[in-house]
Amino acid sequence: MKEVQSGVQVEVAYTLRADGPEGEELESCNEETPFVFTVGQEEALEAFEAALIGKRVGEPFEIQIACDDAYGDETDDAVVALPKSTFMVDGKLDEEVMQVGEVVPMSDEEGQEIVGVVVEVEVEFVHVDFNHPLAG
Repeated sequence: MKEVQSGVQVEVAYTLRADGPEGEELESCNEETPFVFTVGQEEALEAFEAALIGKRVGEPFEIQIACDDAYGDETDDAVVALPKSTFMVDGKLDEEVMQVGEVVPMSDEEGQEIVGVVVEVEVEFVHVDFNHPLAG
């Protein structure tokens, strides 16, 4: 059987849980819809890739990844108050997107897509949380 090594494309079925093996299920991929990526191409968490190195095809395993090695802690700095004018589309405010809980895709200064969640709406500002959903 082949061993996983850097540069190899892998298909992984997994269950991600908060706070260890008995914790709340956060997401999962099964064998019918696996997570497919190339090891060493920074397509997955570094700690996850490191745990796969040397594993054989079909070999089950469990790992725990510390918050710092995943998406870090939630930070207050990642919650940003944006002027409502940010949500103008064709000269009109997009009221649908300015609702608490709405997911808003945006771009940072480098043009990278970032995704936030509306957490508060005020008269002039919309507060959007850009922490990674799995942070903390």
